[in-house]
Amino acid sequence: MAAKKMRMSDVKEEGSVTTTCSYWVPRKKRRCKMTANKGSPFCGAHAPPTVTASNPDEKSVEDSFQERVPCPLDPKHTVFKRKLAKHLTICNARDQESSLPYIVKGVNAGENSEEHLEELDELNQIKLHKLSDEEFYGLIDKVKQLYDKHINSSIQELQMEHESLKSKLNRKDYGHETLRQLTQASSLLGILERNQQLTDHTSFVEFGAGKGKFAYYLTTVLEDQQMTRSQVVLIDRMSLRHKKDNKVAKKEMVQRIRADIADLKLSALPDLKKTQRTVALSKHLCGAATDLTLRCILDDEAATTDYVLIALCCHHSCSWGSYVGRSFLQQAGIGPREFVILTKMVSWAVCGTGLSRERRRAMEAADEQPAETNTQRLSREEREKIGQQCKRVLDCGRLEHLRSHGYQAELKFYVPRDVTLENVVLLARRSTSEPDCQNKCS
Repeated sequence: MAAKKMRMSDVKEEGSVTTTCSYWVPRKKRRCKMTANKGSPFCGAHAPPTVTASNPDEKSVEDSFQERVPCPLDPKHTVFKRKLAKHLTICNARDQESSLPYIVKGVNAGENSEEHLEELDELNQIKLHKLSDEEFYGLIDKVKQLYDKHINSSIQELQMEHESLKSKLNRKDYGHETLRQLTQASSLLGILERNQQLTDHTSFVEFGAGKGKFAYYLTTVLEDQQMTRSQVVLIDRMSLRHKKDNKVAKKEMVQRIRADIADLKLSALPDLKKTQRTVALSKHLCGAATDLTLRCILDDEAATTDYVLIALCCHHSCSWGSYVGRSFLQQAGIGPREFVILTKMVSWAVCGTGLSRERRRAMEAADEQPAETNTQRLSREEREKIGQQCKRVLDCGRLEHLRSHGYQAELKFYVPRDVTLENVVLLARRSTSEPDCQNKCS
C-alpha cells in the first residue's frame, strides 16, 4: 500500500466505538468518511500495515492479502493489489471504446492534436507574477476594451422563484448550502417557466448532470403539470452513487446516459426522437465543459436544439482547443498565450483574499484583517474587478458563437452574489430570422 500521512493523535482511544475512519485526508482537510473496519479505527483503504515482531520490514500474510495500491489510471483512489487487473477493466477513468451510435470519440473536442496539446501544456506553466509589466498590463487593457465595448452594464438581473420549491426554501431546518442549491434551482426553473420552455413533448437534456438534483426538481414539475410526454435526459461521464433521479416517481420520464460530452453525438441519441422539441440545460457546467456542450449542440447539423440554459462557472478551466469564441478573441489580438493568462486572471473574481480557510478562521478569531502582499501589482479590489471582466469577455465570445449559428443569446444575473459569486446564466433561443449581429453581449 502506498505510504499515507496519518495523524496518530486523531485515532480514537482504545475501547471507544469507532464508526467512521480516523484517517486525516490532507487534500480535503477533514477525516475520511468511510466506515471503519471492525476492530480498527481505519477503513480498508487507509488501514496502515502491521509489522511482524521478527522482521519490522516484513508485512504479515494478512496485510499482503489486503495490500492496496494507487490506481494506475487515476492515483486519487486505491485498489486491492490482488484485484488490480479486474479493476482496470471497470475503472471510471479508463478509455472506453464504445459501439453505441451516440459515442464518437472526440467529436466535440475541438482542436486536440498531440502537437497542440503539448503547446498548451507549456503555456499552462506560465506564472502571472513572472510576466513583464508590458505583457501583464497590455492584456488587462485589451480585456477592459472588450468589456467596455461589448458588455459594460448590459447584463440585467433575472432572479426568479418557482412555486414548486417555495416551501423548501422557507424551511428553517435546512443549512446554508442546501438553501443555496435550492435558490439556484428555483431561479433556473422560474426562468424556464417565464420563457415558456416547460412544455409537453419536450426533451430536456441536462449536461454534466452529476447526481441529478436539478433533474429531479425539473421532473417533479413536469409530473405535477401533467407533462408526462416530456422527458429528462441526464448526461454525465461518471457513474455516481446516491443519484437523486432514482427517486423520481415516473421512472420512464428520466433517462441517464453515461458519456463524455466531448464524445457525444446528440442527433444519435434515440431518446430524442420521442419528442418534438429539445432544451439543453445545466446548473453547473465547469469551464471547458460549457464549450464542449455548445459544440455538441451547434456542430451537429442533424440535431436541433430550441433553447439553451447554462449556469456558467469555473472559467479557469477553459481550454483554447475547445473554446468556441476564439475568433472573437483573435479579432482583439488575444491568442493562445494571452488566453491562458486570461484564464488564470479569472480566478481573481472568486478567490477573495486568497488565504486558506484555516488561516481566515484564525485571523477572524484574532480580529485581524488580511494585509496586501508586496508581490501583487494590483489591489485585491482591482484584481476582483478584472477577474469579473475576464469572465464576461469569455462568455461574450460564447454569445457571439451562438449568434453566428442563428440564436438570440444573452447573459443574466439569475441569483444575488451573496448566494454564489458564479451567478450568471447563459440563455439562448433559436431565432426565426437571420443571425443576430448585436455588439452588446447582454
